Amino acid sequence: MQKYSFTTAMIASMILLTALAQLGVINQYLQSVIMLMGINIILCSSLNLVNGYMGEFSCGHGGFMCVGAYASSIVTVLLFSKNQILGAPLLPGSMALIAFPLALAAGAAAAAVAGLIVAIPSFKTRGDYLAIITLAANYMVISAIDNMEIIGGPRGFMGMNATVHAMEAILDVPWMLIWVIIGTIFSVWLLRRFVTSTLGKGVPAICQDEIAAEIMSVDTNRMKLIAFMLSSGLAGLAGGLFAHMLGYVNPHSFDIMKSTEVMVMVYLGGMGSLSGATLSAVLFTVLLEVLRPLEIWKWVVIPLLLILLMQFRPEGIMGNKELSDLFPKLRKYYSFK
Repeated sequence: MQKYSFTTAMIASMILLTALAQLGVINQYLQSVIMLMGINIILCSSLNLVNGYMGEFSCGHGGFMCVGAYASSIVTVLLFSKNQILGAPLLPGSMALIAFPLALAAGAAAAAVAGLIVAIPSFKTRGDYLAIITLAANYMVISAIDNMEIIGGPRGFMGMNATVHAMEAILDVPWMLIWVIIGTIFSVWLLRRFVTSTLGKGVPAICQDEIAAEIMSVDTNRMKLIAFMLSSGLAGLAGGLFAHMLGYVNPHSFDIMKSTEVMVMVYLGGMGSLSGATLSAVLFTVLLEVLRPLEIWKWVVIPLLLILLMQFRPEGIMGNKELSDLFPKLRKYYSFK
């Protein structure tokens, strides 16, 4: 029974949030904040795999999010919305509940392929050089989409609301809130299982000493491929959820500022800590909402807080520890095995 406690708790939380949203206790604004928290948890946790556990320095996570957002959006628009490419939708709205997770998976797969392309030149680069490669990849993605008029170019792409409305027509519940919660649970579960697996232990080995890891029979190139693809694939999943939550996507929503936001969350929470990534994503989302009245000045306050954090607690909130390390009794409540 104990090993199912995490899953049970998450399912209960999802049912509770859905019920509160249906009863009007949680209004549309609070639902949007909760969904942003979930999306930020996925982004922060996935980047932490590369920057935290593997010790690399990737700063183009927004590009992978963009690939996933556009890929999944194009799939759902072609399937369930009138569009300028095919005209009439390919599938009836009654198929939306089945097709939507497949569209998200398609977006994640497209982002994972983009991660593969970036991972290959990372075999012989680290630190600042990898940062330049990932930054260039981020700009390349944004520039490419900017010049694709068939998907809106710089004007953006829309039509995803048709899929959400089709799901609501089947059963009138806040489907995007449910899908974001499911995506968040799945992402954290998958990352936890990976980093604690025999295969995944090669990732922190690369962080400690790549040459020593190779001597100890760790296939470092293979591990980098897996880590980059998993990290970018989950960023693509977050992008797909983000696009369908808003019903509109613009390439400049995923520029260097978005990548910087994710990096801030990673270093705020602590390198190599899934608990830290989750806590920092929640805190950062709340902080953005609290500072929203400051408009552009919030990007003065937030970096200032990060500077203070680096001065007085450079390891972040959790360092490389998990909540179970600080509170051992919590282990039974989120055992993933």
